[in-house]
Amino acid sequence: MPADQLINIISSEELNVRSEEVVFRAAMAWIRHDLSNRRQFLPKVLEHIRLPLCPAKFLVSVVSEDPLIKIDAQCRDLVDEAKNYLLLPLERPNMQGPRTRSRKPLRYGEVLYAVGGWCSGDAIASVERMDGRTGEWRCVAPMSKRRCGVGVAVLDNLLYAVGGHDGQSYLNSVERYDPATNQWSSDIAPTSTCRTSVGVAVLGGLLYAIGGQDGVCCLNVVERYDAHRNEWAEVAPMSTRRLGVSVSVLNGCLYAVGGSDGQNPLNTVERYDSRINKWMTVKPMNTRRKHLGTAVHDGCLYAVGGRDNACELSSAEKYDPNT
Repeated sequence: MPADQLINIISSEELNVRSEEVVFRAAMAWIRHDLSNRRQFLPKVLEHIRLPLCPAKFLVSVVSEDPLIKIDAQCRDLVDEAKNYLLLPLERPNMQGPRTRSRKPLRYGEVLYAVGGWCSGDAIASVERMDGRTGEWRCVAPMSKRRCGVGVAVLDNLLYAVGGHDGQSYLNSVERYDPATNQWSSDIAPTSTCRTSVGVAVLGGLLYAIGGQDGVCCLNVVERYDAHRNEWAEVAPMSTRRLGVSVSVLNGCLYAVGGSDGQNPLNTVERYDSRINKWMTVKPMNTRRKHLGTAVHDGCLYAVGGRDNACELSSAEKYDPNT
């Protein structure tokens, strides 16, 4: 990792860490991993660690005593700044700055779910939940069916698991999880087609199931679920068959990104406008990707990882609809 990338990470207001002690230890490990080349960056790196927010004991016994910090005047100044902040509480209103500001916490109740998948040669029904505030994973109620290649999305604060494969059969069944009761419901209307490796997303209060495969062929079929009616209805199909497609919502439209046509990974992208019930092709990715992840941030669509014809990918790319 280059120095500017490390600095970008540790300077972020949204870095999710329990304490600045974690940031300090990680940064010093990075420095020492290639000391001869990275030592020069130490003052700049330390500048972005919020030392005034460290526990006093840690600041005095660990940070101050680090040999690399002891011999660098700029680093000693930063440590002294932190000590003054801790020792002079009445002066703190006059000492405010980027290093004294707490990082933004995750919103209360924000959690991440891992649903189904494949383990030890078989599909699984287990579900785990990570608390973003603590970073801890815990098991919650399992689904009624084992599902790998399942599509997952949140509608009205309920988690939907769509389709997948149970290790023997392709599924069209759907389950819904209520975190308030820690229970799954199976009284959800099934999709019209069995699907695994299906893309799922929510747009306009409706749940969309996009592409996938049914055990015979790769699909371009798209249908959407109305929870109030407990009904699925088909909408316009994609122009390309896609399994392992990733779906996100940007500017009121669905984006179906990459996937595979059943033979080769794709770099093509389609956008669905529900107002006219039409799919349109947009600029392709630079890399072919199936089973990738996508996310929207700051008005742009990000495509991350996946697999091309040869190997798993660690690269990422960004789509800006305004350029």
